[in-house]
Amino acid sequence: MSSDYQAPLADMSFQLFDVFQVDRFWAEQPTLAEVVDQDTAKAILGEAAKITEECIAPKSKCADEQGVSVSAGVVTTPSHYKENYRLLCEGGWTGLTGDPEYGGLGMPKTLASMYDEMMCSADIAFSLYPGLTSGACVALLQHADEAAKAIYLPKLYSGEWSGTMCLTESHAGSDLGIMRSKAEPQANGSYRISGEKIFITAGEHELAENIIHLVLAKLPDAPAGSRGISLFLVPKFKVMSDGSLGERNQLICSSVEHKMGIHGSATCVMNFEGAEGYLIGQPHKGLACMFTMMNYERLAMGSQGLGAAERAYQNALGYAKERLQGRTQGTDANKADPILGHPDIKRMLLTVASLNEAGRAFSLMVAHFLDQAKFAADSTAYARANLLTPVTKAFMTDRGFDCCVMAQQVFGGHGYIKEWGMEQLVRDVRIAQIYEGTNGIQALDFMLRKVAADQGAVLFDLLDELTAQVSSSYAAELKSLVEDVKAATTELLSQHSSQPDLLSWVACDYLDLIGYTFYGLMWDKMLAALSTDKHNADFVAAKQTKSAFFFHRILPKTRALLLQLKPLPEQLLHASF
Repeated sequence: MSSDYQAPLADMSFQLFDVFQVDRFWAEQPTLAEVVDQDTAKAILGEAAKITEECIAPKSKCADEQGVSVSAGVVTTPSHYKENYRLLCEGGWTGLTGDPEYGGLGMPKTLASMYDEMMCSADIAFSLYPGLTSGACVALLQHADEAAKAIYLPKLYSGEWSGTMCLTESHAGSDLGIMRSKAEPQANGSYRISGEKIFITAGEHELAENIIHLVLAKLPDAPAGSRGISLFLVPKFKVMSDGSLGERNQLICSSVEHKMGIHGSATCVMNFEGAEGYLIGQPHKGLACMFTMMNYERLAMGSQGLGAAERAYQNALGYAKERLQGRTQGTDANKADPILGHPDIKRMLLTVASLNEAGRAFSLMVAHFLDQAKFAADSTAYARANLLTPVTKAFMTDRGFDCCVMAQQVFGGHGYIKEWGMEQLVRDVRIAQIYEGTNGIQALDFMLRKVAADQGAVLFDLLDELTAQVSSSYAAELKSLVEDVKAATTELLSQHSSQPDLLSWVACDYLDLIGYTFYGLMWDKMLAALSTDKHNADFVAAKQTKSAFFFHRILPKTRALLLQLKPLPEQLLHASF
């Protein structure tokens, strides 16, 4: 009785090289052509599968049971984490997409997104240690000066040092403008950082020799609100000019949170007590710098939702094939058949599978936009990635949680028992809907700051481009849906002036509508890429079955969502409790 995992390499390869044909883009970019092609990518994914399947996934239950502990500011992680972290560092996985100038491997985000999914399937809690470091590297690469990058990035890419993101305070969750952490300028150009930060993932641990905290705080002359926030680099151990480590900085982990899930992740309360820090970027512009990291992590949340749901599906399918219960084949009345024969079991499995594979395609599309923006300086691709970041975070984590619960349901009572591992997946993935900005905030961001800000221009342009390419038997249905989505969007935006709160009320439903619509477009792309000459008959038949289920049983949800995007009656607009 255990939760097993096998990386879905066949589908990952199909998505990368048949659906999106990313290797063609790689070949066109000089910096990518030097480091990756289809054969190299498949070899990298194969090695990623080996380490996640054989080293990380089998011990995720043990990590959940051991959890983390803190004593006198020293945090201890699950007993096998240090060895697994060493394997990641030795394999170069901690610098997979890092800038080669500073020791990174320079791989594209499309390839990294597949690796991220495997890591999250294997153990979400463990994936957070290198994951936060990768986000910190992105922020430093874009906003730190050359001297800081030369010292910190090589150590972070190698995994010798790790990184964190320190935003939240006990009284200030998403409302960062009211934070109390302070930064006092010093004569030598450094700053004394004081304040308490909570919910700090990997804030303290024994896996790396130094931890680099990126901390939001306010200077003495800071303007009020979020416009007065600055970003500071605060190392656990002070770093000398030659990159060597000095004395311990004035910061400590005072406690770790006891959580519903991700027990192997050290979620810390960090106290900065006049710690030495260094300004990153411009004064009072720290929030924009931190959002570089935040947006990276929000995309990683999508991988958490998908990764957990993929492992949940694999285990539910295996259980359904073996569990004997009921008679579905009409043969021996005294002999039970596998529950896979029950229509309701098929419904649940097909729901999870069809959402997972559409989610993988959607995540890959967004990653491809990021690669186009980075390596080809494509401003349209950047705008599209920016548009879809909150959808990736919210829709993929909502569906990931739903899918884990549904896969758990396949097990019946056994799904509620720890030994099978399903309840851990439900607990672990639940946080993905909450941290890095709750999904309600993601919906508001998408509706107000993305769609309403340009009257739907970027969204409509992308929908039009994808709709022009549809070619499956569901093309007419998709075209009709996209036109209805655009019409509903236009109508909502026109009503904003008469009902200022309307967009906020419907934001979550609207984000779901967009998510399901894009998933439908992704299924059309997958059907177009299927080839009986290239793919075996079972692979083709499985794709066709899952697509048929999606279009007949899941996409119709968009019709109900469209009906919900209506002006609200006064008693709702002014509801009191």
